[in-house]
Amino acid sequence: MQDFQERVDFLIVGAGMTGLAAADALQRSGRRALVVDKGRGLGGRLANRRIGGATFDHGAQFITARSSRFAALVDQWSASDVLEAWHRGPAGSAAERIRWRGKPAMTAVAKALARSVETRLAQRVVSLSRDAAGWAAACAGGETILANTVLLTPPVPQSLALLEAGGVTLAPATRARLEAIEYERCLAVMAVLDGPSRIPPPGGFAPPAGPIAWIADNQAKGVSAEPAVTIHATAAFSLAHWDRDRAESGRALLDAAAPWLGSGVTECQVHGWRYSKPLGVEPEPCLVLSRSPRLILAGDAFSGPRVEGAVLSGWAAADRLSR
Repeated sequence: MQDFQERVDFLIVGAGMTGLAAADALQRSGRRALVVDKGRGLGGRLANRRIGGATFDHGAQFITARSSRFAALVDQWSASDVLEAWHRGPAGSAAERIRWRGKPAMTAVAKALARSVETRLAQRVVSLSRDAAGWAAACAGGETILANTVLLTPPVPQSLALLEAGGVTLAPATRARLEAIEYERCLAVMAVLDGPSRIPPPGGFAPPAGPIAWIADNQAKGVSAEPAVTIHATAAFSLAHWDRDRAESGRALLDAAAPWLGSGVTECQVHGWRYSKPLGVEPEPCLVLSRSPRLILAGDAFSGPRVEGAVLSGWAAADRLSR
């Protein structure tokens, strides 16, 4: 591909919920941002996959709302048939909130945010450097996007790698603070069954012990037309098995899930989420790395590991960018 350059005012790296929420907010305030992502789909960890006639939510499993602003957005999504109430968390617990599922799958939420946003998928940024008027984002295909302002929303280690590749230096204290942010890993098993599962209503729960953190029946959840089970391993199991054969790890998780499967497995795939959930949360919803030219870091490591946290971080970043 021939090298070429273009210039935009706002560049957002990452089409997860943080990047899309920021771009949508900027769009509503009369500013236009370009969102680029190395993946082929929107939403980041709001992900679904098809295996034959089965459909899986294999990333985030549901959405809850704690803040009034995000709750208002959830109500809008519900009214427009993007979300549907799935069930409530355990009665009397801190998690006793409505758990919303995307319709027809969790990616519907990301697509709703992206309706008025310019996005380019399968475009991987490999470095971010300073140029005479702002920032230069070099892409794997040979393109360079010049931007007056940049928002980085990938997991923090990936954002730091982009800055390092572009020769951008950070204050030692800031770099040490960001390098200290760690993430849990998660191995996700997607299993097609030849009959109904034994997962009790409403179709998803967290086992109290063992290597499984979460198991869900996508058919009971309303996501899949055919029996399809998602299994999320615990952080400890995922870390211990990360570099092992994925098929072997998948079989171990299926063996642990046997009491709830109730039917034979006809096909199985394993996906690894390297940056599943931040282990700690920064006190500010976003971090300004440079004021002139503007460079901001945002994501679920800044406002919390839930979908709501990612969106709130995106909104905070958009507010900073639009000043």
